[in-house]
Amino acid sequence: MSMKSFSNASSMGKTPSAKSRSPAGRRSKSAWRYVVCSIIAGYIMYCYAFSLPLFAHPLPEYSGPYNVGTIDIETPLSNPRVIDTAQFKDTKEKAFKLETVLFTLYYPAPQNTTSQKPKHRWIPDPVSVTAEGYAKFAHINNVVTNKLFEAALRALVGSIQIPAHVDAPLADLVAAVANDPAVLGDPNANDAELRKVVHVAEHGHPVVVFSHGMASSRTDYTHFAGELASRGYVVALLEHRDGSCPGSVIAQKGAPDRVRLTFRVDEVETGSAGRVRDLTVDEFKRVQLDFRQAEMEEVVRVLRLVNSGRGDEVARLNARGEGEGLAEWKGRLNTADVVVAGHSFGATGAMQALRGGPAADPLRPFKGAVVLDPGKSSGRLNDDVRVPVLVVHSNSWSSANSVFYGRTHFDTVRDVVENNVLRGTPSWFATSLGTSHPSVTDAPLLEPRLLSWTTGARIDVYEGLRQYVHVTEDFLWFLGTGERRGLLREKAEFPEYDGGRGFGVWKPGQGEGGGEDGDGDAGEPGGPWSDWRRYWQVHVSPN
Repeated sequence: MSMKSFSNASSMGKTPSAKSRSPAGRRSKSAWRYVVCSIIAGYIMYCYAFSLPLFAHPLPEYSGPYNVGTIDIETPLSNPRVIDTAQFKDTKEKAFKLETVLFTLYYPAPQNTTSQKPKHRWIPDPVSVTAEGYAKFAHINNVVTNKLFEAALRALVGSIQIPAHVDAPLADLVAAVANDPAVLGDPNANDAELRKVVHVAEHGHPVVVFSHGMASSRTDYTHFAGELASRGYVVALLEHRDGSCPGSVIAQKGAPDRVRLTFRVDEVETGSAGRVRDLTVDEFKRVQLDFRQAEMEEVVRVLRLVNSGRGDEVARLNARGEGEGLAEWKGRLNTADVVVAGHSFGATGAMQALRGGPAADPLRPFKGAVVLDPGKSSGRLNDDVRVPVLVVHSNSWSSANSVFYGRTHFDTVRDVVENNVLRGTPSWFATSLGTSHPSVTDAPLLEPRLLSWTTGARIDVYEGLRQYVHVTEDFLWFLGTGERRGLLREKAEFPEYDGGRGFGVWKPGQGEGGGEDGDGDAGEPGGPWSDWRRYWQVHVSPN
């Protein structure tokens, strides 16, 4: 008996011949393949039928009380500006000659507004320009890789649309509230929203000029801008032609389109004939920042034309063919007190634009700045700041110890903000817990799992962006009224970033002051700022 058992055991684990494999086993494997292939085919057919991309999520609708409109504007300068004499080595063309300025406006639109124009695509046509730019960033651009990048972009995000209404009218907030009080939503929020509406009626819509980061464009921050627009603000998202955008089409009426791809420091030179030399990295960054500042100034110039009643002229010159209702914007923007904002390289540029304060240059009437993850490799930070600033670090930006011109980057940023407070200018520096560098962009909304895996972000992507929007809106409200609310009322409890008290440590009910105004008892149910320590560490505050 034992011999028989041993003999049977000795044959265990041997692979049976093809003849001995059971039909049931073959049918089982075939069935699984059929199921998997059917699921994949069904998903592809579903995406095709509903015009959805294969992998990305559609951008969500905006959550504020107002609808959102959008207009692409590209207008020429009456006198082109040569910001620096550096030229491309191969063509000898001026690399930093500013001839047109391109930006997209996001603004509150009337309720139930409709537009006959198609929505803007997140990746503008031609997709091949953006694809070639990304391939160039990766140092692998050639005919084959450019086509591969283009195919990947089309599959991932090619059909994503921005949920804002193209060329919709600018909303009359007073009329909107008078005709439909329900637009205010929560009755408990009516007082704050009514005060905002009154403030807009008296001073015009607050204007924010936003500068994108490296390897980005004006379409990378559409949801952040749209969320602010749905709350009554006008946001101009710039597209820079300083070499930081993957690819941009320069359009001008009466002239053929030109493509400006990203370019590196080793592609340009400076000097006169016979005495040319390469730029240093610091020189290149400085020139890029100067070019960005000039583009910001031109956006302000165009918006002032619109506000002065020359919106029809701006629309006529607009190479993007939009802006038919700009003539109705006369006197409705607060272009005397503009807020500059930016992310990463754009944050460094926003700080540079504050040099000397708003009195230094009438084309830079910036009364404050929202600075998100100021760049770690984008040149020195301007410390000549004389207006209120809100500096927000993502969790990944604060937690990484980076040497920045001989000091840690965190300490450099903190000292700039602290010195501004010591000069009597209210300013804040805080870390948004659980977030990563791209959290303020559209990327996490489009690819939430992919971005969480690759960047280490732990916060829900929608909550992360919502926190950025809330604190930015509170800062804009402070600039307009002097009233501190939400996080801006809190003290600086964390002079250094404390990784041991990061995201997930503070639980509901642990925060002091559960109410939205911060005056409640611990554990008291409150508004959006109850238990703020779950989401923030405040490093510098004027409180």
